[in-house]
Amino acid sequence: MGSIKIRSRQLEGYTEIKLLITHPMENGRNRHPITGALIPAHFIRELVIELNGRSIMTAELGGSLSMNPFFTFRLKHRERGDRLQVHWIDNLELSDSAEYLFESDD
Repeated sequence: MGSIKIRSRQLEGYTEIKLLITHPMENGRNRHPITGALIPAHFIRELVIELNGRSIMTAELGGSLSMNPFFTFRLKHRERGDRLQVHWIDNLELSDSAEYLFESDD
């Protein structure tokens, strides 16, 4: 699918991680602008972030997030060669994952 973009930058004492996930994030209460019919709910329900295969964050999400959600978080003590894995699953049981390799110490 390729819905997850991961970027990082090393700052003083930590690494800042940015995630952009392409997803409609429909809450089920919006109406189609032409037909007036309700747009069915379609949102990410769980986001899991792992570092080197160990879970470091799990978030339960819902339809209240905006389309294409953007997340930022910080890591301390990461090393060259560490792997960050990001997985999501939505309320329709669709899912995606991505991996990011930290290639430098800076």
